[in-house]
Amino acid sequence: MKRQNETRVSEFLLQGLPISLEEQGWFLTLFLVIYLTTILGNLLIILLIRIDSRLHTPMYFFLSVLAFNDVSLSSVTVPKMLVDMQSNHKSIPYSGCVSQVYFLLLFACTDNFLLAVMAYDRYVAICQPLHYTMIMRQERCITLVAWSWLFSFSHALMHTLLSIQVSYCGDITIPHFFCELTALLEASCSDTSLNKLVIFIEGGMIAIIPFTFIMLSYICIWATVLKNPSAQKFFKVLSTCGSHLLVVALFYGTIAEVYFFSSPAMSSAKEIAASVMYMIITPMMNPFIYSLRNRDIKQALKLFANKIMFFASKNSLNDI
Repeated sequence: MKRQNETRVSEFLLQGLPISLEEQGWFLTLFLVIYLTTILGNLLIILLIRIDSRLHTPMYFFLSVLAFNDVSLSSVTVPKMLVDMQSNHKSIPYSGCVSQVYFLLLFACTDNFLLAVMAYDRYVAICQPLHYTMIMRQERCITLVAWSWLFSFSHALMHTLLSIQVSYCGDITIPHFFCELTALLEASCSDTSLNKLVIFIEGGMIAIIPFTFIMLSYICIWATVLKNPSAQKFFKVLSTCGSHLLVVALFYGTIAEVYFFSSPAMSSAKEIAASVMYMIITPMMNPFIYSLRNRDIKQALKLFANKIMFFASKNSLNDI
């Protein structure tokens, strides 16, 4: 039986970022620059991979999908956060909150699986180089991405459907700058034990299994390198896997800080800061991590810039 004071909530109030009124202008500018950098940087990566035939390989195909997913993940929360930073009434409709929960789970989970797929690609390239083109053919690459999306879709849908079954009492303020699933459950006045159990079991498996697969892939990679160690092999592995390992460390490190290592004693400000890292900062950093350490991306960027300068100079001459 439902409690008498349970009501159907039409909107939620968001607490927002823990910043003072005097700092809002600076932070608004900062996060706007970060968001625009995220969009432009990731779209540039996608464009370069699309137009440069030398980048039409499995590794760069997965990188382009990751870049698209990072743009999507950042776009779920940042525009709303920027609007709220200019408003005194930080509210979000119930339907908007549920949609935000769904898409956050979808894109975060897809990032999780894509990082595992990219680790598998590196494992095949280093441990089975003679069979690489046969194993990582185009059909298999597309299938791996499709399965990543399918698992992520099912994961997000299950948790979203469970979240709309809970009830709320009175005005609800979420101590966050977005509709975070666990914060929503904490604000509910109905029994959420099933939701929390599913998050603990299924959510834990979704995070731990891909991470374990990534670690096993790199154990196999280093085991292969150490069979016949040489400086050339070491630097080759470091150049091809270093960027991926750094992205993995950023992504899983901040996820663990929010969902595994947090405690009731941990302040809301620290949880929000960790969420900002994996949802806003990490998607911005990925293009820089992959491009600054990648010779092929830098060459494609240089060629693209030369083409732009050529067409610009040609148009200016025509105008004269």
